[in-house]
Amino acid sequence: MNPPPTASQLNLCLCHSCGLACDMADEPHHCPRCDAPLHRRKTNSLTRTWAYMFAALAFYVPANLLPVMNTTMLGDGADSTIMSGVLEFWEHGAWDIALIIFIASIAVPGIKFVALSMLLITVQRGSLWARKERSKLYRFVELIGYWSMLDVLVVALVAALVKFQALGDIEPRPGILFFGLVVVFTMLSAMSFDPRLIWESPSAKEPLDEAIHQ
Repeated sequence: MNPPPTASQLNLCLCHSCGLACDMADEPHHCPRCDAPLHRRKTNSLTRTWAYMFAALAFYVPANLLPVMNTTMLGDGADSTIMSGVLEFWEHGAWDIALIIFIASIAVPGIKFVALSMLLITVQRGSLWARKERSKLYRFVELIGYWSMLDVLVVALVAALVKFQALGDIEPRPGILFFGLVVVFTMLSAMSFDPRLIWESPSAKEPLDEAIHQ
């Protein structure tokens, strides 16, 4: 049985914005439904993904070393990093908040760095290993990216509670800015990666090379 024709063989392309299957024979290459520009592959996908991920890694170090907030309780003030905040919440019995901060601030970025690095390396090497599983891994990375701002929301919630009870004051510190940049750049990195490159055949070097160097 002959395999069904691919989209490239039919000269079709899915719109990145609305998902419409568009005929690439039509000029100019814009979606007839939403007028978005059409690309067979995301432009400079691998280069941009690496660049955004390295930028996120650069911001990840100060995000964890610098204090994210200053807490003043009954006249005594102290700066807290992400990890010290996790330990403090845990010691005071707020294990649920501590767990949320640890997962959102430390575990999620770490998982995204490892997953994206593996996806990029395997695509660049033209690996046929576990294509379906790698596609699922990419969708998982996209999914957890939406929950990366939980840490910032928790800090804002705790600050509101402290101010409401008039027991003290909480002020943001530079670490929260760096963490916000980590979230933004990891999301940009995941959005720049083109998962269709996972399914490129190593024998079809021309489409792969074209996608890498576009």
